[in-house]
Amino acid sequence: MLGALGERPFRLLWFGQTASRLGDGLIPVALAFAVLELRGSARDLGLVLATYVVSEVAFILVGGVWADRLPRRLLMLGCDVVRAWAQLAIAFLVITDSVTLTHFVLTAAVMGAGSAFFRPASTGLVPQAVSAGRLQQANALISLSRSSITVFGPALSGLLVVLVGAGWVFAINAVTYLASAAFLAFLRVAPAARSARQTFARELLEGFAEVRSRSWVAAALACFAVSNTGIAAYFVLGPVVAEQELGGAAAWGIALTGGAIGGVAGAMLALRFQPRYPLRWSFGVGVLFGLPLLALIPPVPLLVLAVAGGLSVLSIELGNALWSTTLQERIPEHALSRVSAYDWMVSLVFMPLGYALAGPLAHRIGIDATLALAAGVTIAANVGVLALASVRNLPRRGMPVEEARQPTPAPA
Repeated sequence: MLGALGERPFRLLWFGQTASRLGDGLIPVALAFAVLELRGSARDLGLVLATYVVSEVAFILVGGVWADRLPRRLLMLGCDVVRAWAQLAIAFLVITDSVTLTHFVLTAAVMGAGSAFFRPASTGLVPQAVSAGRLQQANALISLSRSSITVFGPALSGLLVVLVGAGWVFAINAVTYLASAAFLAFLRVAPAARSARQTFARELLEGFAEVRSRSWVAAALACFAVSNTGIAAYFVLGPVVAEQELGGAAAWGIALTGGAIGGVAGAMLALRFQPRYPLRWSFGVGVLFGLPLLALIPPVPLLVLAVAGGLSVLSIELGNALWSTTLQERIPEHALSRVSAYDWMVSLVFMPLGYALAGPLAHRIGIDATLALAAGVTIAANVGVLALASVRNLPRRGMPVEEARQPTPAPA
């Protein structure tokens, strides 16, 4: 199950990304308390979080183009260094009581832009760092580290904020970015294939052409857009239902913990489960995505809700590992980061849209009706993608479609 870590390039990449994700897992709680300590305004915190998302969305396609132009390892290393300095700066300002809301907003903009360049480069670097036969295992290990951190990261961050203060949590995050950069500095991979340099707009359009020319990619991105819009209602309306009918914040925390544990289980399953037709399973388990939405109509017992959340996040982590592996296997190396950027953009844009729509829609048609609608469109999107033969019949790498469709002959 851990064979991919036996390959030195991937081992260095995984250790680096795990380190930086550990630091990132500490930030949401520390950031919330640090911003709220200024004036106690949820509006201020919303502005900081929105700035991060807007910055990432604004630069994600730019990051995809440059990740296909430059050595991905060096681009990621540069992003880590920039983000480390940004975190050190905000840590110093918070520790010395010199911080203002403007400082938080500027830092969020820098961090969002850094993530926009890092994400597509990381997707493109994974297949360069590990042998083809261990590619899904590598993606599963990356998911496993991310999911594991979500289980204990918030609690650890809260403890650190109480013991040493939010400023020092930002400083710890900076150190994790420097650790990631150090691992990348020792990482050596073969140069990636690159297309001839053209204008930025032309290269961006070429990336979109790679998406449009493959119906399975275009359909998947459409599914992600709908699913992310729908599932956002769970995070907006779930706390409301928990407050009104399940006992409040503690109940909601248990429900989210169930989701985090499910994510770990999904990543561990992806380490071993390698189906012949990966996208059948990726979108097949996607119907579980809407399960926690349905579990709130009316709310089931808390333990059942936690299990529903766990199954949902399990489907996400397993599906994402299968999807990422298929993308990395099937998209030409010289365009992989640009296609990945379009993939990330869909996730980054449509979930915030769902956040914005859930509240007003619930006010108009009611919470239960909104949850049912969100669950319905989420499930329908995954089922709809499976209706496409190009999705259902896309085999694992090295198995042509025609061969995959042939029945195995009976022995003579």
